[in-house]
Amino acid sequence: MQYQEAWSYLDQLQFFKIKLGLDSMAGFLDGVNHPQRDLKFIHVAGTNGKGSVSVTLLTLLGEAGYKAGLYTSPHLCSVRERFRINDRYISKDDFAGIATMIRNGLGERQITYFEFTTALALLWFAQEKVDIVILETGLGGRLDATNVISPLVSVITNVSMDHEAHLGTTLEQIAAEKAGIIKQDIPVVSGVAADGGLTVVSRACQEKNAPLFLLGRDFTAQRHGDGSWDYAGVNGLRLHDLPLRMKGDHQLDNAALALAVLDCLRPHGFMVNEQSVAQGLAGVRWPGRLEYFCIDRDTGRIMEDFDQDHSTENNNVRRYLLDGAHNPAGISSLIRSLKSDFAYGRLICVWASMSDKDIAKTLNPIAPYCQIIIFTRPESERSATPEKLTEILPDELKKRAVSRVDVSEAVRYAEKEAGPRDLICIAGSLYLVGAARKILLGDIVEGD
Repeated sequence: MQYQEAWSYLDQLQFFKIKLGLDSMAGFLDGVNHPQRDLKFIHVAGTNGKGSVSVTLLTLLGEAGYKAGLYTSPHLCSVRERFRINDRYISKDDFAGIATMIRNGLGERQITYFEFTTALALLWFAQEKVDIVILETGLGGRLDATNVISPLVSVITNVSMDHEAHLGTTLEQIAAEKAGIIKQDIPVVSGVAADGGLTVVSRACQEKNAPLFLLGRDFTAQRHGDGSWDYAGVNGLRLHDLPLRMKGDHQLDNAALALAVLDCLRPHGFMVNEQSVAQGLAGVRWPGRLEYFCIDRDTGRIMEDFDQDHSTENNNVRRYLLDGAHNPAGISSLIRSLKSDFAYGRLICVWASMSDKDIAKTLNPIAPYCQIIIFTRPESERSATPEKLTEILPDELKKRAVSRVDVSEAVRYAEKEAGPRDLICIAGSLYLVGAARKILLGDIVEGD
């Protein structure tokens, strides 16, 4: 298959939807000599923050000179975003070649989209002989397709309500699914809060004799007024005046989790010095997660680190904040960041949600902060219609809502309504953020 043919073939696997279980992955890996057995892994699960912790680890390990692989999901614009080695995304030729091998090896067997991409990631990383792989779960953990590996360190970032239809309707049930990645004697790094989720994770660690290193108990992060922060590690390591490029208070926790993982990797020979940590943290980038930038509509110039106060000097500048928050905990973090990290006149929100989510729990908390809410629908059969989203709003807020079915039309309407002091926030769905980001900034992955 050529690249476009391979991508089209993969997209057809969406018809098989979500299927939790390890039999298909185990059966496929049996036929390709188990590439995962030649690789070293960090396995990352959790409700929120998986991607931020993973990309931080990738950046820090890369800064220290290691050849590190990263597998994440979902992607924003191109499926190739899911597969990285340091700063390099998988090439079209490698994607097509490995996809063809998987298709031919399957014969009449059927696997899901996520199982296919997980298999492709393992085969590519083994082919490239990476030093270590950061492997992010797709959904849950216990029955997730990635749970066929034995890692050096397991990570459970946090546990909150999401994907209840697949993972359970209580915090404890969801925690039990994520704790399914915990392996015998393998250390676990976690930021799970002191609630029912922690009880479940702690019990699983005890049963597997897996050391548990907990944020706030075994390692800590303390922010200073100037934005820098200090880290106190699990083995007595102390790092001071560290930078933090990504916005949002929750990113301090995510950065601390990443450093705690590095602490746990030291006995395995992975050493990252203080200079590499500082340089790496200053360079972490994770598109679509509290991603702030400005665009001059006259020149098309994009300013990613533009001083917010300067945008008022040019009436043609529009300010954007893209965030993939799509569950209650993620929306709470977005609201806190809007209050503390940004100064603006009006908040103009472009919003979409997946229809299988509890939309009221995400939309209604942020809606009162928005002067205009533009509902739209990205190209996904799971997307809720703008009409349904409007119905969910409290009556007193419905007058703030506008419907634009096409994402491009929604973005342009927001630009027309906004002034240079206003902030256009695009949130509620990673599908929406991906579509809007491509319109505004182009593809993340370019070239062959």
